[in-house]
Amino acid sequence: MQSQRWIVMGIICATFIHILMPVEPFPIADKITSLPGQPQVSFQQFAGYITVDEKQNRALFYYFVEAESQPASKPLVLWLNGGPGCSSVGAGALLEHGPFKVRGDNLVRNEYNWNKEANMLYLESPAGVGFSYSANKSFYTYVNDEITARDNLIFLQRWFAKYPEYRAKDFLIAGESYAGHYVPQLAQLIIQSNLKINLKGIAVGNALLDFTIDFNSADEYKWSHGLISDDDYQFLTKSCNGSAEIIRKALNQEADTKCLVVYVRVNQQLAKTIDPYDVTGDVCLSTVKSQTDMLYEPLLSKFQTLLPLYSKPKALNQQEADKKELVCGEGITEKYLNRKDVQKALHAQLVGIKEWGLCRDSDVLKYDVKNREISIIGVIGSLVKSGIRVFIYSGDQDARVPFFGSRTLVDQLAKELRLKTTVPYGAWFEGKQVGGWTQVYGKTQLSFASIRGASHTAPTTQPARSFSLFKAFLAGKPLPNA
Repeated sequence: MQSQRWIVMGIICATFIHILMPVEPFPIADKITSLPGQPQVSFQQFAGYITVDEKQNRALFYYFVEAESQPASKPLVLWLNGGPGCSSVGAGALLEHGPFKVRGDNLVRNEYNWNKEANMLYLESPAGVGFSYSANKSFYTYVNDEITARDNLIFLQRWFAKYPEYRAKDFLIAGESYAGHYVPQLAQLIIQSNLKINLKGIAVGNALLDFTIDFNSADEYKWSHGLISDDDYQFLTKSCNGSAEIIRKALNQEADTKCLVVYVRVNQQLAKTIDPYDVTGDVCLSTVKSQTDMLYEPLLSKFQTLLPLYSKPKALNQQEADKKELVCGEGITEKYLNRKDVQKALHAQLVGIKEWGLCRDSDVLKYDVKNREISIIGVIGSLVKSGIRVFIYSGDQDARVPFFGSRTLVDQLAKELRLKTTVPYGAWFEGKQVGGWTQVYGKTQLSFASIRGASHTAPTTQPARSFSLFKAFLAGKPLPNA
């Protein structure tokens, strides 16, 4: 505990030293006139860089979209995608809930864009993700959760200095996948730093919260949904002590070969037939690295030294790649953001890279794999105690980080904090259809909800239901149950 206090104090001191340094010019320079192929809109957009380390010349890229109407009366929401290594602009803004989606060479309006209800700030973090960069490339050789949280805090303080009219607004942080680490850790650092930021709540979707429970929940999910056989399930859980233990041993170069063979065989078979991140959806035939790949592939790639049987899928030839790119929004979005006219409109630049990528490969950005084993539940508990609303949601068609684990973890935390159930577990509705299932503890202090029919990236597959959930999160109210 004493060592943790010194670490926190060190981060806070370093942060305030950075904060006292000059900030970039007034945001008029960051205002976007219009994005190529964009339909006409009435709200303002901004994009650009905030320097978080002058000595290393490290800067984080952001895309800010004001609310469609009455932005002065709407809250501010920071969105973080996970990976680690995936773009909040390419994924969150253009594939999920931003104002536009890419169609061919143009942009079309997103009917369920979240800036209908909030001012949306999309941040590409850490440096090396999307358009964010470090001129000193040695930064990329080792990045971890502590570095990411510190840089995000510096970014926020400097962003608010640039946009002071937003400092007093209700501020919320949301994200998905590995942002289950980013979001709570940033929120905790904001509180510990005593910065004048009006933080009200956080929301994380299909989030990695506890390594053991989340990865072991994947075994039960796959078996209960008929994706793996009884024999495989029993072998993984009883003989191998669950997938989490197999992965942990593999990372430490001490895996049980029999367990590893079954684990890899099961996951390779699934990957060839379905999308484990959306088990009822058609397989997305994109060749680009997605956020879901980044969460999982670095773990599997560690097995190569232990298990020669493991091999990655062969690369597609160019003709196949071009054909498959048209099927997936990811490839089209990546193509759009690599256009020079788009980069100019966004005030973005490629520093040290030749092409923009949706997710930065692990051979470029070396994120500490062991950070995945850090449980975030204690951090979330401290946020609830501090009066911060916590909303944990899950698309229920995700077999990689399934709702089984998230629901269990929320219930355990509520018992530990002695929070009473105020909304019993039951269905919530979007229109006249069941949107999912939910349970609320305390006065919306801690909430869980599933989104029926949604994938690992819920807004891409169930935009209307995700939008309803987002509105409830902003309002601090339970989801509609009738």
